[in-house]
Amino acid sequence: MKLAGMASNRGRNLMNIADRAPGGAEFAVVLTNDADAPVLEAAAERGIPTEVVERDADESRESHEERVLDALSEYDFNLVTLDGYMRVLSETFLDGTPTALNVHPSLLPNFTGANAHEQVLEAGVKVTGCTVHVLDESVDGGPIVTQEPIPVFEDDDEDSLKERVLYEGEFTAYPRVIEWFAEDRVTIDWDEGTVSVEGDDGGDFPARRIVSDDLASNLRYGENPHQDAALYTDTTVSEASVVHADQLNEGSKALSYNNYNDADGALNLIKEFEEPAAAVIKHTNPAGCASADTVADAYEKALSTDPMSAFGGIVALNRECDAATAEQIIDSFKEVVVAPGYTDAALDVLFEKDNLRVLDVNENFEVTDSLTEKPLVGGRLVQERDTQHLSADDLEVVTEREPTDEQIESLLFAWHTLKHVKSNGILFAKGTETVGIGMGQVSRVDAVRLAAMKADEHAEGKDAEGAVMASDAFFPFPDGIEEAADAGIEAVIQPGGSKNDESVIEAADEHNMAMVFTGQRSFRHD
Repeated sequence: MKLAGMASNRGRNLMNIADRAPGGAEFAVVLTNDADAPVLEAAAERGIPTEVVERDADESRESHEERVLDALSEYDFNLVTLDGYMRVLSETFLDGTPTALNVHPSLLPNFTGANAHEQVLEAGVKVTGCTVHVLDESVDGGPIVTQEPIPVFEDDDEDSLKERVLYEGEFTAYPRVIEWFAEDRVTIDWDEGTVSVEGDDGGDFPARRIVSDDLASNLRYGENPHQDAALYTDTTVSEASVVHADQLNEGSKALSYNNYNDADGALNLIKEFEEPAAAVIKHTNPAGCASADTVADAYEKALSTDPMSAFGGIVALNRECDAATAEQIIDSFKEVVVAPGYTDAALDVLFEKDNLRVLDVNENFEVTDSLTEKPLVGGRLVQERDTQHLSADDLEVVTEREPTDEQIESLLFAWHTLKHVKSNGILFAKGTETVGIGMGQVSRVDAVRLAAMKADEHAEGKDAEGAVMASDAFFPFPDGIEEAADAGIEAVIQPGGSKNDESVIEAADEHNMAMVFTGQRSFRHD
């Protein structure tokens, strides 16, 4: 894509496009109608050819445009890009060039003309922005390609608003449009006055994605005290969420960045289970998880997996918290407890601890917020949430020994808990309780060793002997199975799919282990 840029002053949008080369687009020429325009020096510094075609005092608009076209005719280009070109162009110019684009510093059709920011401030609107549109003969008219909203703050003046619209709005929107044209994804319907972009109907991942959240609170600090942080909220989410939870002990200190992160992980884990369940989370990893007949029993089993690591952790329950469970929770130091309701007796117990934050979430544990995202420097990753939930029918037995019904139940519990363990992850379980967790290792065999150590040295009243093992990805070599056998593991659930599956299965058979494949992995890297 070759561009012809036209500007009357600094042409900062054109230079931003030149620097970023969206879709591989390059400027063939930059033309100005002012010999003193700073854009000339900026373009020359980038090696872009320039042209100056000033309009004589008594020259007609059509005559001037003829000379502009004559100057541009020396260059090959596919698209004309205007940036502060202070002339309304006529049919003479538009008929003589390819498609022409312009960027205007407001959300058209509102606030047309040269003083858009002044109009915005006088009108008292709370949101302005910019518009990239296809040029026609009208003033700031023509089919709109894209817009970028920008908030207007109470203390804004024209200068501050202009800078924010330029750097946060125009610098985002204009290159985006250039890239779409370079990729031949834009269709202009002049009869309807509309523009369509291929990919806009892309479901959860459209070509244009606009996310707007509101500031809920400034946090004490971020992951570390030297980092500032804030919490933003999406009010459209209806499922149980720590962001929207009520903190019942109002006199206690507010949640920190890490508290929110850990509490979110804990709540998402116990949403996996229909039976009463409890989880203790530390640094976004489960220290223990269990389901049982009562939430008090589930908490006791979850805590006993690794009570040492659970110190200072986050507790999540998927049932109303009763006094029996509350008594256990306050028996050791915890930062936060999250549950869908509390009995009065439970609150009396929990409020004994001044710094234990008590969060009350709603009872909607069905997934309604279907996407999750991770900000990156310069962008963000967006993906579907991992909502896979397996049943016995989804498992393929690949060993000579078949798992018992009790082992199948335990394997499925382990798999659904392991989804919430940072990769590489290994989890040992007995029944529907964890007995050892190896998380976040760069070596899968090391994760097995860690889970075995946790089960045998840190768990209270249980060990790895006779347990089942879940692995969030396939075993590349038999060594992980050998380590599991040494720990006393009797059944394994894993995705399968390694080129060494055959030798891994042979190792399981040699140790009289049952092994099932899921056919899908459950990596968690955040």
